[in-house]
Amino acid sequence: MALGVTAVPFTYVVHVLGLVAIIFVLVWNIHFRGGLAWDADNKNLIFNLHPVLMILGLIFLGGEAIISYKSLPLKKEVKKVIHLTLHAIALALGIFGICAAFKNHNESGIANLYSLHSWLGIAVISLYGIQWLYGFVIFFFPGGTPAIRRESLPWHVLFGLFVYVLAIGTASLGFLEKLTFLENSGLAKYGSEALLVNFTAVITILFGAFVVLSALSDAPPAEDDYAPI
Repeated sequence: MALGVTAVPFTYVVHVLGLVAIIFVLVWNIHFRGGLAWDADNKNLIFNLHPVLMILGLIFLGGEAIISYKSLPLKKEVKKVIHLTLHAIALALGIFGICAAFKNHNESGIANLYSLHSWLGIAVISLYGIQWLYGFVIFFFPGGTPAIRRESLPWHVLFGLFVYVLAIGTASLGFLEKLTFLENSGLAKYGSEALLVNFTAVITILFGAFVVLSALSDAPPAEDDYAPI
């Protein structure tokens, strides 16, 4: 499944784009939207946790987990633990982020699960959880037989990329949906906040694209790889 080019340059771009996306989403929700809170009289502060945690979790850490095998010249078992741990943190933050959206809706009297974004969001977090559990059982503990691991690996990679691309698309829909609501409530369509939201969505999409390119490119030699002399 490799492209025949080294993954390392792509992974550098991933790191930079990911940090930019996190900074942008934090500026949007703290500076423009008023801050973050789990309990607040202003229920919008509760919702603000949702985009921040989804970008930080499923998108950024999820992407870093995917490219960990291609960006780190470490032993295979070390990379496996990093991969598994980053995905676990990403999944936990994603669940927390979805809970924040439900909490905001419930306390504000807003209906749940009425939009395509919300439907896809539930699908993504469910598939992400299934993928993590399968990977844990087959590749970590208790671990499948060598034959099962060998047969499962390409499907695990393919399904993981599918779920991740779906997550990027769902995040993009979320930016569009939220910005549409804000603009319908009077936000200037060409104002600084609207531009920031659109740029954040573009950076997120580019981040996802470079994650996929990294995943399909050649990994650097691992510490335990055999190097002929």
